[in-house]
Amino acid sequence: MNLESLLNEAVNKKGQTVAVASAEDEEVIEAVVQATRRGLAQFQLFGNRDEIDYLLNQKNVKKEHVHIFHARTKEQAAELAVRAVHQNEATVLMKGNISSSTLLKAVLNKEYGLRTGTILSHVALFDIPGYKNPIIVTDAAMNIAPDLHQKEQIIVNSVQVAQSIGIKLPKVAAIAAIEGINPSMQATLDAASLTMMNKRGQIKDCIIDGPLALDNAISLSAAEHKGITSEVAGQADILFVPTIEVGNVLYKSLIYFAKARVGAVIAGAKAPIVLTSRSDSSESKLYSLALALCSTGK
Repeated sequence: MNLESLLNEAVNKKGQTVAVASAEDEEVIEAVVQATRRGLAQFQLFGNRDEIDYLLNQKNVKKEHVHIFHARTKEQAAELAVRAVHQNEATVLMKGNISSSTLLKAVLNKEYGLRTGTILSHVALFDIPGYKNPIIVTDAAMNIAPDLHQKEQIIVNSVQVAQSIGIKLPKVAAIAAIEGINPSMQATLDAASLTMMNKRGQIKDCIIDGPLALDNAISLSAAEHKGITSEVAGQADILFVPTIEVGNVLYKSLIYFAKARVGAVIAGAKAPIVLTSRSDSSESKLYSLALALCSTGK
C-alpha cells in the first residue's frame, strides 16, 4: 500500500479524532486543512486559542470538524492532548509546535500517559521513486542503541504497523554493514539472534533474516550475486536498523537524495503518535496522519 492509497484507506476509518498538542503552527494547520477536506478525521486542537483561530481563519477551515482547547503553555497543551487520548476522547496523538521531549514527557506520565509496557519506536513508511514497493524503516528517531530485547520490541511494533496497512506477513531485514556474522560487530550478532528467535517462534507474525547488508535486503540481483538465498533477501518489507545513527542517515538520505515521500508514527503506545519534525512539510504530516489513523485498528 503506497502513501496515496493509504490516504484513501484512512478515509474509511470512520469516527476517529486526532488530538494535536500545541497546534499553533502553519504547517500543522495546513495538514489539518487537507485532512478535513478529505474527511480523514475530527481534530481537537490544544494550544493558544487566538493563534490557532487566526491560522484556521487564514486557511478557511470548516470549524465543524475542529474543536479548539486553550492552553496557557506548551506543557499544558501536551498534557491536555495526551489526557484526551488516555480518556479515549481521541484515537491519535499529534505533535504540533512543541519539542518532542515535552510531548513525550506527557506521553510517559504514569498518571495520564499512554504507556503500554513496551518501548516506543519510530516507524516510517517510504514511497521511493523507482523502487518497486513502499518500504518501512525502523527505528530512525527514538532508540539510540537498543539492546537485543529492545530490538525485539522495535520489530514487533513495526510488524503491527505493517499488518495494519495490509502486509500480512512482513519480511524483516536485520541490517548490518555485512551479511556475515562478525564477533566484533554487535549488529551482526544481534541480527543472527533475532533471526533465530523468529525461527523458534519467539518473534511472531513476520519473517526475519539477518544480518543483511542494505543492498542484499532490497536487491534480488545483489543477493543472488553474493549467493544469498532467503525469503527476505531482495524483497524486504521492513528495514530494521541496529542504531539510531544508521536509521537517521538512511531516513534523511531517502528524503533528500532519493526524493522519497514519507509518513511516520511512533508505535508502542496506547495510540499511534504523529511525531514529525517541525521542519517537515504539511504533505509529510498528512501522510503521517493517514498512517497513524490506519494503525489504530479501529
